[in-house]
Amino acid sequence: QVQLVESGGGLVQAGGSLRLSCAASGRTFSTSSYVMGWFRQAPGKEREFVAAIKWSGGTTYYADSVKGRFTISRDNAKNTMYLQMNSLKPEDTAMYHCAADPGIRPGWTMDYWGKGTLVTVSS
Repeated sequence: QVQLVESGGGLVQAGGSLRLSCAASGRTFSTSSYVMGWFRQAPGKEREFVAAIKWSGGTTYYADSVKGRFTISRDNAKNTMYLQMNSLKPEDTAMYHCAADPGIRPGWTMDYWGKGTLVTVSS
């Protein structure tokens, strides 16, 4: 069973930066076909895809709304995924969840989810 725990959220002013972390446990990812991703859900809105990374090989994927501002990465030794968020905007305010799946599926369907970390960007 894969467990995911997010950290790093907080309150930041517009234009600022935050780095989110997702600590994964339950299996070794470095030699697997797992894909891991970040999703966010703002109050009153549906959950949306933010970014994803193939653990083996490191291929990355981004939503258009965050391209050029957010960077997803992973550390094999620590079994941890990161989301570096720069040039934050008030519309980035949301609960951010990390997720994992054994492979890439349509609509970025994921089997495993963390509880989330809250990011609030003030104007």
